[in-house]
Amino acid sequence: MSVKSNTILKTENLSIGYKTKKKETVIVSDISIQLKKGELIGLVGANGIGKSTLLRTLTNVQPKLKGDISINNKSLEIISDLELAQALSVVLTDAIASKNVTVLELVALGRQPYTNWIGTLSKTDKNIINKAIAYTNIEDLKHKKCYELSDGQLQKVMIARALAQDTDLIILDEPTTHLDMYHKAYILKLLQKLARETGKTILFSSHEIDLAIQLCDSMIVMTDSNVFSNSPCKLIEAGVFETLFPKDLIAFDEQSGSFKVKK
Repeated sequence: MSVKSNTILKTENLSIGYKTKKKETVIVSDISIQLKKGELIGLVGANGIGKSTLLRTLTNVQPKLKGDISINNKSLEIISDLELAQALSVVLTDAIASKNVTVLELVALGRQPYTNWIGTLSKTDKNIINKAIAYTNIEDLKHKKCYELSDGQLQKVMIARALAQDTDLIILDEPTTHLDMYHKAYILKLLQKLARETGKTILFSSHEIDLAIQLCDSMIVMTDSNVFSNSPCKLIEAGVFETLFPKDLIAFDEQSGSFKVKK
């Protein structure tokens, strides 16, 4: 397979930030990254560095300031809303509009880009929904209302909905927020399994840098001055993680691939 066809999302000289009538505020510039098919990619960086802004820009929620973004070799500028919904699914940290729906109903919403105008589910749609439920191991929750679920269970349901959308690319904004240590590891391990078994490209932002280093195929690291993208091993070798935080309190230990509190 050629490199071109293996690249699901690509940015070239991308600048992100905010634009008002009076001025333009650039948060990060010169972002050139490539997300490959079937990879799990973690986006990490200090608080307020611009991770959410980058994700909003990649998903066309927020306009870019400069540069190019392409999905499946097609510029984001010329992709229609329907095409985008069939290429990219998004899992946000925002609360869902109605928790009064059942798990099955919420997962079924992932089929909206494919159903007819009255939203009738075909046999194919139902098969894809059931597969998504099986992949995320939530069969026992199928008929529960979403308000009955724990944060960890609801996160699995949201991932199932994204899977039911059946896109090449899934983007998640901090999927492990509000979860305990076990469920943080569980969700990221689930994402790793899904990338490997379904061939989907999965990009997530997270504060769980140690877990991301262990589980990701590739990582995007945002610092004050740059955006780095490579395998965790290469990023460790290049000393990138040591530049993430002020050195007075924590230090990155290359041997263990994790951060340690200074004594």
